[in-house]
Amino acid sequence: MAMEQVRFGNRSTKMRKRQVVLRREEPPRSSSTNSSLTSRSVRYAECQKNHAAGVGGYAVDGCREFMASGEEGTTAALTCAACGCHRNFHRREVETEVACDCSSPPPFNGA
Repeated sequence: MAMEQVRFGNRSTKMRKRQVVLRREEPPRSSSTNSSLTSRSVRYAECQKNHAAGVGGYAVDGCREFMASGEEGTTAALTCAACGCHRNFHRREVETEVACDCSSPPPFNGA
């Protein structure tokens, strides 16, 4: 975390914490003998919105899975039909499946 001091005019305020997250994705490796196909599916699970944050508590609504309110590509698709929260409040699960078509020599049975 990095600390930064915020100034307004001639006065300065408290130090604020700022968290910087860097993500790096490795490029797919290409090989002349092996070919692989990667498919990712994203699923949004239970809602994690804290409805009691304003009063210093913790309470979630119990919504178990995100269900889009509208068609894909519309703004309604980002709102949950069950709880009314934005999709970002739901836990994101990414499932990656790699299918490999490997051309390897047959196993050696030495006797």
